[in-house]
Amino acid sequence: MNPSEIEKLANLARLKISEETIEETAKSITEVLALVDQLQAADTDGTTPMAHPLDATQRLRADKVTEPNQRGQFQAIAPATENGLYLVPKVIE
Repeated sequence: MNPSEIEKLANLARLKISEETIEETAKSITEVLALVDQLQAADTDGTTPMAHPLDATQRLRADKVTEPNQRGQFQAIAPATENGLYLVPKVIE
């Protein structure tokens, strides 16, 4: 990536990058993209996909409700509710 591309991306992302760090940022992003290209070129045929990098087993618990229903108490202090739902003001016209 070149500095003008970095400036354009920073503008699109609403990021402020100082003139002094644009060259360094362009170099760093270029290195990251090169690493991604290197990883994509790796032969993964025959490799089993992993859900986690460590060979760990996730402990699971029973899917049971253990807490009492307190909706009425929580909604009693809410500004507005209707039919068991919280009402919120419209924020987008």
